[in-house]
Amino acid sequence: MSESQQHTEGSRTPVKRGGGDPATRGRTTIADGVVEKIAGLAARDVLGVHAMGSGLARTLGAVRDRVPGGGRSATVTRGVKAEVGEVQTALDLEIVVDYGVAIAEVARSVRENVISAVERMTGLEVVEVNIAVSDVKLPDEADEEEESEPRLQ
Repeated sequence: MSESQQHTEGSRTPVKRGGGDPATRGRTTIADGVVEKIAGLAARDVLGVHAMGSGLARTLGAVRDRVPGGGRSATVTRGVKAEVGEVQTALDLEIVVDYGVAIAEVARSVRENVISAVERMTGLEVVEVNIAVSDVKLPDEADEEEESEPRLQ
């Protein structure tokens, strides 16, 4: 067999079966919890965001984190609620900001960061990100989530 015949036989293009682009064969669904985790992590990355969730949610979460099997995922999604459709999502975030920051600027940065992360990772269109500022962390306040001294020894 000559070299030109080998080249022709070895360079056949594969036959497409099933028709169409493989990316269009089937459906991908993304759970609300997945979007909530992405949004929660993206919001926490913004300077000026002290914590996520209301005081009660953070207190209950701190207790849950100490229980074996309580899981870190509850901490990541605390203060985040997502509604996920087939091609769009809407998010509600509850944040605690550090004292002294411009709340409107922090909210704008959180919105931008969350939209960017969710759209990039999921391909969903983020139609809205509602932000509720539930508290301001004062410099002299102790963190509710910090480990306290054990009462019993």
